[in-house]
Amino acid sequence: MRNAPTLAAVVLLLAQLCIGESAHAQTPTQEPATVAPKINLTLEQRHVIREIIKDMKTEPAATNIRAAVGDQIPTDIKMQAMPSQVAQKVPQVKTHDFFVADGQIFIVDPKDNKVADVIKLAD
Repeated sequence: MRNAPTLAAVVLLLAQLCIGESAHAQTPTQEPATVAPKINLTLEQRHVIREIIKDMKTEPAATNIRAAVGDQIPTDIKMQAMPSQVAQKVPQVKTHDFFVADGQIFIVDPKDNKVADVIKLAD
């Protein structure tokens, strides 16, 4: 019977270890929140933006720009404020800037200078 207290202590220790690990395993891990840089535009909104900017006959900012949604744009690229006509019809982009390059309209979030959307000028 001298082994009974030792055995009980070992069992309690093992039980505590198992419970502690299972509780730790069930703790949800928090992943860093990622902000989606893309703006959700409908086909109609994309068409409105395309037509208004196309009618403006803006000068292309640069050529051979390889940028996708989420990419940061170099600070030497000349951006333009979103036209008021676009801001009225598509309020999601009223605070954004844009530039035209390689037959595409790049919509850029000025807070972080990242591409929020890309619209082809030609349908």
